[in-house]
Amino acid sequence: MVKKKDEIPDWVSDEIQNAKFKKPEELKRTGYVLELYDSDNKIDTQLYDPVEDGRHIVTMDLPKKIKIGELEKGVVYEFTFDQYKAPLSKKVSEYLEKEKEIEMNAIYQFELKSLELLDVGSNESADDDTEE
Repeated sequence: MVKKKDEIPDWVSDEIQNAKFKKPEELKRTGYVLELYDSDNKIDTQLYDPVEDGRHIVTMDLPKKIKIGELEKGVVYEFTFDQYKAPLSKKVSEYLEKEKEIEMNAIYQFELKSLELLDVGSNESADDDTEE
């Protein structure tokens, strides 16, 4: 039986699926909501400053106290969230880099704790469109 080229070996999948997350680190970042996932109770956020691995776009799990229907896309919030990190073994990291051209030495998970709507004068931006 010939394996498909895109298949990931079981030993890599097992390590990724059973990754052990360390104690979370609390972070605060400003940004905005890109997408709301009501059925999963998650949001995609665009952060102005990156998280540890350099990403600016992260998916966050929402706590029950934050109602997804109360969030607005495109408005600026200050997000307070926990970042969980699960390091991958050197063997898995090397496999992903060599075979899949993916640089990844850890898996991250993000859980929103709270958010605050920031007033950044977004209503005044309509005046910027006029030519002088």
